[in-house]
Amino acid sequence: MPIDKYLRDIEIAKLAFIGSSIATLGDGIAALAAGLALEALQQDYKTKNNSRTASIKSTKKQLDHFINELVKIRNNVG
Repeated sequence: MPIDKYLRDIEIAKLAFIGSSIATLGDGIAALAAGLALEALQQDYKTKNNSRTASIKSTKKQLDHFINELVKIRNNVG
């Protein structure tokens, strides 16, 4: 084999190595982005769930108050 062919094969191998390294780095960045997106979604869910729970508690408290007022009215009338 001529030396030029060996040099060409070495250059091709270097390019293949660089390309696969870049692809691996890209996969790592994509995995990191997916992990961050998952974490953000989980945090949003927890925040919304906590907000919903607080809203339900507030509504329940208001309903309890109205029911108590109705009971007082019923007791005064009856």
